[in-house]
Amino acid sequence: MKTLPSIAHQPLALVNGRLLDPGAGRQARGGVLIIDGVIRDLGPAVVADALPAHAQVIDCGGDVIAPGLIDMCAFVGEPGAEHRETIATATAAAAAGGVTTILARPDTNPPVDEPAVVDFLLRRARDTGLVRVLPVAALTRGLQGAEMAEIGLLKEAGAVAFSDAAQSLRNAQVMRRILAYAKDFDALVMHHTQDPDFSEGVMNEGEYATRLGLTGIPREAEAIMLDRDIRLVALTGARYHAALVSTSLSLDAVRAAKTAGLPITCATSINHLTLNENDIGDYRTFLKLSPPLRSEGERQALVQALAEGVIDVIVSDHNPQDVETKRLPFTEAEYGAIGLETMLSAGLRLVHAGEISLARLVAAMSLRPAEILGLPQGRLAIGAPADLIRFDPDEPYVLDPLKLHSRCKNTPFDEAKMQGRVKLTMVAGEVVWEAA
Repeated sequence: MKTLPSIAHQPLALVNGRLLDPGAGRQARGGVLIIDGVIRDLGPAVVADALPAHAQVIDCGGDVIAPGLIDMCAFVGEPGAEHRETIATATAAAAAGGVTTILARPDTNPPVDEPAVVDFLLRRARDTGLVRVLPVAALTRGLQGAEMAEIGLLKEAGAVAFSDAAQSLRNAQVMRRILAYAKDFDALVMHHTQDPDFSEGVMNEGEYATRLGLTGIPREAEAIMLDRDIRLVALTGARYHAALVSTSLSLDAVRAAKTAGLPITCATSINHLTLNENDIGDYRTFLKLSPPLRSEGERQALVQALAEGVIDVIVSDHNPQDVETKRLPFTEAEYGAIGLETMLSAGLRLVHAGEISLARLVAAMSLRPAEILGLPQGRLAIGAPADLIRFDPDEPYVLDPLKLHSRCKNTPFDEAKMQGRVKLTMVAGEVVWEAA
């Protein structure tokens, strides 16, 4: 990784690029002028010859200039799991992948269920992080699903959303109380929708699981929990975000809820958009995920829902696991894969296949997360923070897991042929990553 000196207070221009505005859904040739960490001008008039003599100029050579990505689901390791990841390594991976804002999961040790832990994360991110790290606080104390966490105090401390990470709340009464309380604070509730009593398998239920001799998790395990939550949202009026949807049953429920005007959004992971259960192959544990990878038909339904806007957000679902927990029989291995550094290039597979537009992909990774969270980032507009990336969507490479910046290397794209390289990442006008 290459980190450049601070240039936040010096005029800087990215010129000769393809400006990608995810809000307008269009691309145009031009440049971006940045002063004091903010976009001050952009468009075809921003060229090297028109800039002040003391301005720093970066010629982008026709590469795409877009808002930095916002990942709403990532495990950063601190506190308590530094052997899996740290804020320093997670943000280095994020910067190399074009992610400028990370939402840190609350399932740490101790969990993020006290204001002091929120404050710790914010201070550690300020001291050791390359990109923005925003804490997600727990819905319940200790992530135990029984007693509601202090949502008001946690939000005041700096939590941007509330979740019990990969734990689903069994108790509907507890969930109702949380939603009602969260509404009073306009807090966003993010829930992992998988009925724990109906999810005793290790991969998607179906013919392929039977052939592998593995127990399956039915699609209904996700849909049952989501259906319950939607009814509770209708009852309380709280803002609700389904953290990961992976089935057409869930998409039907979300589509109906949005049509009814309920304040519901949803995300899916880049893994579920670009991989299916057949990729597990000969028991590849790096593809053991929660929720599990589904059939190809379900993957296609997710892509279509993304194109239609039913799915709002794409996340990396970054979940580093060390060798000792992954190099095991499939049934015994831990769930999870890393994804911060590969989220964009994996998503570009969908663009190159003609399944979605580049603007839609970037919007689901930047603008929509910013809108849902009420953040000023994620926009290519005058006055917006200069959280920007430069990337070549067509540059090919073969992924070498040893070159990834995450502390763990459990990538589902091990040695895969990829297209799309991030060449520069900027946070608040400061270059935090530049490809060698």
